[in-house]
Formats: sequence, structure tokens, C-alpha cells
Amino acid sequence: MQTDSPNYSPLDDIEPAVLLGEHLINTILEGDSIDAIKEIIATGAPLWYQNESEGISPLHAAAYIRNTALTRFLISEGAIWNAVDNLKNTAGDIALSFNDIETYTVIRDAGIRAELLLGLLSIKETLNSSSAIVLRAADTTASGSTDAFLTSQLRYTTDEHGQDICMLTIGDGKEVGVMMGWETEIMQETVRKLSQNHPSAKNLKVLNVGFGLGIIDNLFQNLADPPSHHVIIEPHPDVLAHMKMSGWYAKNGVKILEGKWQDFVDSDELFGYGGFDIIYTDTFSEDYSNLYRFFEHLPDLLQGLDSRFSFFNGLGATNALFYDVYTHISDLHLEDLGVQVKWSDVDVAPDNKLERWGESREYFTLPIYRLPIGRMKPIV
Repeated sequence: MQTDSPNYSPLDDIEPAVLLGEHLINTILEGDSIDAIKEIIATGAPLWYQNESEGISPLHAAAYIRNTALTRFLISEGAIWNAVDNLKNTAGDIALSFNDIETYTVIRDAGIRAELLLGLLSIKETLNSSSAIVLRAADTTASGSTDAFLTSQLRYTTDEHGQDICMLTIGDGKEVGVMMGWETEIMQETVRKLSQNHPSAKNLKVLNVGFGLGIIDNLFQNLADPPSHHVIIEPHPDVLAHMKMSGWYAKNGVKILEGKWQDFVDSDELFGYGGFDIIYTDTFSEDYSNLYRFFEHLPDLLQGLDSRFSFFNGLGATNALFYDVYTHISDLHLEDLGVQVKWSDVDVAPDNKLERWGESREYFTLPIYRLPIGRMKPIV
């Protein structure tokens, strides 16, 4: 099509692209050779195309026929690793459903590379430009924007099943749990691993970022030897009001810093403790870039090699592939910062899905939680 024609419209290119895309997907599903598939791609078949009937892409098709070599080739040509079909499944999810670990790993590793590259580009643009590239659509609701979250109203309540929850309205009457009681099992196992056989167990200095329902802070306080210093950073006025009403401001050894962690991370109010034995962070409405920036401060905040760190590992937790990618990325970043992480699994599959979520938007739908415990590596 001549794009300089006075009668040209971009729509003129759509039908050929659709036909080529359909042809490519069908050819892959029929099990044709890679050479035949390469020829179709060379004619201009779009790797981004997803058919209307099922929403599958060429990468989905390659996963369906369990062809690892083809999957690797499509990714090298620019296939989209994180495209989801009409059932919200990625090609990686399809590979997992067949227990095709080799193909799944190729897709997952492509996701890790892509996200690491996007992160580097984001950092570079932030440093070099006052108008950084927007790599993803921004979530300006209270669930995705810290500023919006801090001006939102929270609701503390107990649902019909006896579960304590802190709820946030995010628009159109929809609610999401800022923290929910079902997370208690995760927090119990986290505190156990952070505190068990700790050399400073009799005199722990604990820093927690983000109070929520106070589940993990109550667990710290209920240790056989409560922390000698227990610092909690919390910015939301409704949470702070709840903490005052619950008596947290009067607890021995507890210091509450009202504000965002960014307000205190380089301050004497934290450095004055001489480093912490245990650090935990679980913030709401912050994305991975914020978490990574917190990671960067760990070498200065942890007291020494016996100190331990963890965080709520919930990014991407509504999709197995996305969760795996973010877990690996956080592990790589922490390793690069000198923090070695040991991972363990916590079974969080609900007995009753409706009882767990009620009216809340689901934010963790996987059956296994990957629990991180990090320590500073010795300098060799």
C-alpha cells in the first residue's frame, strides 16, 4: 500500500496484518517447520497479533505445541512474553499447564531480561531527563499512587467470616484490601524465620515499614523477648489514628515515625539506632521501583551479618509467570546489593475463596507464597 496516496488510511494495513497473523498462528498450531514459520514472519506477519476467538498469540501457539526451539526463536524476533489471552493466560502459563518447564523457563527468562532492561532505561531517563519515558500505563488510583492513597479514606472492619480487614475504595464503588487477616499465616512464618535463633534475640532492634492491620508488629511484640527497640514507619493518617486508638503510641520500646519511609531513610531518627537486627517492609500503592530504592538502603540500615531482612513478596501475584519474574528480579537486585536471600514456600491456598476475599479485589491468587529472608553477604 502506498502510504503517500491521498486515499491512504492506516486501516488499510489492518486486514493484511490480521490475515498474516491468523496464518502464522494456524501454521504454528499445525506443527509446520520452523523454516516455514520463518518465511511467514519474513512476509510481515506480526508477532504481536492475537486472534479474536481466543486471544492467543504466536507465542501462545508455540507453547501449546510445546516447541521450545520455536519459542526461543519467536522471542528473539520480538514476540511479547507477557501477552495474555482471553482467559488471562500468558504463554508461560500455557507451558506450565503442560508441565513444559523448558519452554516455560525460556519465556520467564525473557521476561526477566525485558523487565531488567526497562528498569535500567527508567533509571537512566530519570537521571538524565526531567520528562522520563513512561514505560507502563500509570495507575493514578489510590491503589497505585502513593499521593492518592495518602489522601484516601480507609475503613477498618471485620467481615462476616470474622476476618479483620483494612479496606480502601478505589473508584466505581470497588474496594481492595490494604491488608487482610488471611495474611496472618504469611506473617507468622516470616517472623519465625526472621527471629528464630537470632544472636540478638534478647535485645532485638526491629524496623517495620507499613503498619496496615499491625499483624506483623503484633507478632514481633508477642515474641518471648519483645524488641528492645521497635520502629514503625507509617504515613497514612487513618492508619495512624487506628494505631493511637489501639494503644501503639503507648507501648514500651515502640517508636512511630509518621511519614513515608523516604522521609526518614537517611535521617538520624533511623541512623541513631546504629543499625537494625530485623527489617521488614510491606507498603501499599508503591511499585517495584520504590521497593528497589528501599533495597538500596539496606546495607546502611542493617546492623551486621547477623541482621535479617524480608518484605511482602506480592508483586504480580495474580499470575504465576509474573510472580516468578518479579521474584527472580528482586533476588538478582538484592544479590547485586550484597544481600543473599533464602526463599521458602508458604501454602496460602484458600479453603474458601469467597470467605477470603469477600468484596475485595483479589490481589494474591496463587496457591504458594514465596517468602524471602535476606542477610548481608560477608565481604571476601
